Amino acid sequence: MLRKLIKIDKEKCNGCGACADACHEGAIDIIDGKAELMREHFCDGLGDCLPKCPTGAISFEEREAPAYDEEAVKEAQKKQFAKNPAMSSHSSCPGSKIMQIRRTETPESEKPASTADSISKLQNWPVQIKLAPIHAPYFNDAKLLIAADCTAYAYASFHQDFIRNKVTLIGCPKLDQVDYSEKLTGIIQNNNIQSVTIVRMEVPCCGGLEMAAKKALQNSGKFIPWQVVTISIDGKILE
Repeated sequence: MLRKLIKIDKEKCNGCGACADACHEGAIDIIDGKAELMREHFCDGLGDCLPKCPTGAISFEEREAPAYDEEAVKEAQKKQFAKNPAMSSHSSCPGSKIMQIRRTETPESEKPASTADSISKLQNWPVQIKLAPIHAPYFNDAKLLIAADCTAYAYASFHQDFIRNKVTLIGCPKLDQVDYSEKLTGIIQNNNIQSVTIVRMEVPCCGGLEMAAKKALQNSGKFIPWQVVTISIDGKILE
């Protein structure tokens, strides 16, 4: 079939491996010091690897290729996750390795008052939208939190009130200067997401995050409960 795939210019490639780290489908390997698209049916054509390439060696092309095999990708990721539940084995960059953080909840009544609110509620890594793999195991049956990265600094009880019992993704559309909607659509379409909570700041640039999340929900074709919470600069929830 004719479809969009990545193309790697070996003359420009310096073998750094950044593209292989960014490809959570595991389509790219480093062979003899150069990146190669080894599994065409693993390439989803979304191009997470493009912005990671420091030499501009990666581009898109449209050509005859096997169809993207989502089931094969998921099966390969399951095998990698089974070998090491904490991390995916194909990635060498600590910032993009999959980690599912399992926590045992202690009843609030049993926690010392001084530490009751100081325990992290984060359950997944990575948290950046740009780094998050579409098929990460922790997305299955997840309540998804999509948050502007400033919100956790502005709102004092962010872990307790928002991150707790949710899979967290963060981003800043103004700094990243990307449209998150395609990545978020892929996550929502390909996983059994139970609900979506969007937490943004009151500043106008945060509207990009909200719009991307809403667009993803619409494009996914699914009917999922969702809500938007706006945080003020002085750390209050706005009605």
